[in-house]
Amino acid sequence: MAGLMIDRVTKRFGEQVAVDALSLDVAPGQFVALLGPSGCGKTTMLRMLAGFEALSEGEIRLGGRTLASREQHVPPERRHMAMVFQSYALWPHMSVADNVGYPLKVRRLEGDAYRRRVAQALDLVDLAAYAERSPQELSGGQRQRVALARCLVADPDVVLLDEPLANLDRHLRAAMELSFRDFHRRTGATMIYVTHDQSEAMSLADRIAVMRDGRLEQWATPEALYRQPRSAWVASFIGQGSLLQVAAGRPGQRLEEDTLMRGLAAVAAERTQPVLVRPEHVMLLPELSSQRGLRARVESATFRGERYELHLRLESGEALLAYHHAALVEGHDVALLLREGWCLEPDR
Repeated sequence: MAGLMIDRVTKRFGEQVAVDALSLDVAPGQFVALLGPSGCGKTTMLRMLAGFEALSEGEIRLGGRTLASREQHVPPERRHMAMVFQSYALWPHMSVADNVGYPLKVRRLEGDAYRRRVAQALDLVDLAAYAERSPQELSGGQRQRVALARCLVADPDVVLLDEPLANLDRHLRAAMELSFRDFHRRTGATMIYVTHDQSEAMSLADRIAVMRDGRLEQWATPEALYRQPRSAWVASFIGQGSLLQVAAGRPGQRLEEDTLMRGLAAVAAERTQPVLVRPEHVMLLPELSSQRGLRARVESATFRGERYELHLRLESGEALLAYHHAALVEGHDVALLLREGWCLEPDR
């Protein structure tokens, strides 16, 4: 299986730069998410990978083969990639089996070999029993699995997925996340998955490329993005947390409790280092009179099922998010400790 190399790829539409010098090195068999808000360039990047858009600058390579550069453009049908669209793109007049087998018919594969490949693809997405049904008889999640099987049947080097769960309701999205993970585990395919939903990306991907305004903000594992975001923007986009200013540390440094608490106690003019504090690292103290803790006022308490989400206001005026096992009265003061924080680069 070949690795995918995206080398300083740029795409311009007139004066607008949609993708700006993006570089990624995707290992064979990796599940990669392109994550970012609408308009950040992630779908444009996917279309350049598929061959639907030409590059303005840079190069795309699959293994040792150049697929795209300023001088070269391999057409989509010769890239050995397959794409799953948000709209499924199934033919209503064909059965499920015929939809799945269409790429093989284009390649003129027939007979037992054709039937065997279609059956294997349907088995992998648990739809063998639905082979003779029409797409209209299936649920949204089942149609999405038909689209996956159609990708798989052609044995592509790379599977491209353009927000494939966006049209499904919350319950179906959760079920399909399990299907995608299982699909990846069983096939070992290299997958590039575009989404604006950070929870999808965090639960599915081996590595995530966080994009903003056409640029790569950070390229890391889901755990590294959560625990060690590079900038304030990434920290606010991935998970929940609070951004505070402290007089301690440097970007890329983890602050322990004592250092963090001293840094917060400094005068405002010295507190110039932005730091991320996740809500699970905020500990409420049982006694308000404790000399160890910071004072904060409860602004609201929201029940989230397994816990309460507390919105607090520090004496400095900064907002702080915390989790707690019980509701606290709005307007009351509490004492708290911050167990750790992560120092960020200033936002651009």
